[in-house]
Amino acid sequence: MTVPREYTHASEDFQAFLEDAGRAAMLATSHQTYTMVDAVLQVFRRRLTPVQILIFAAVLPPCLRALFVENWHPGDPVLPFADRASLTLEVQGVRSQHNFSPDDSITAVANALHLNVDRDAFADVLNKMPEGSAAYWAESNP
Repeated sequence: MTVPREYTHASEDFQAFLEDAGRAAMLATSHQTYTMVDAVLQVFRRRLTPVQILIFAAVLPPCLRALFVENWHPGDPVLPFADRASLTLEVQGVRSQHNFSPDDSITAVANALHLNVDRDAFADVLNKMPEGSAAYWAESNP
């Protein structure tokens, strides 16, 4: 069996995703974009059970999958979804000294994510996630 494309091109695909997200958020550097993406993923992850985290991770490309579960502690409490403004403040609070996430950071990452995942598989997984998940990952211009 050959090595699947998603693994042989993981770095290039991750870089393309970061470029999409950075462009959507109008950020200046890949470092700023990485911090925003990490924060958006962390804030979403906090609202999932361990089983839901693994189900969601399975539809992400390899590098995003790894980022999504990095530093995750399965015993962490599951938080409820809040309004968009509160979730955005939570995103902006992750590593706040180095975080340049704009007010539309969640949408910017969502738009980039939709460009870089299997859209049907992603929609199917969102249907298995808690209420609020689909709204979290809604695109601004589907």
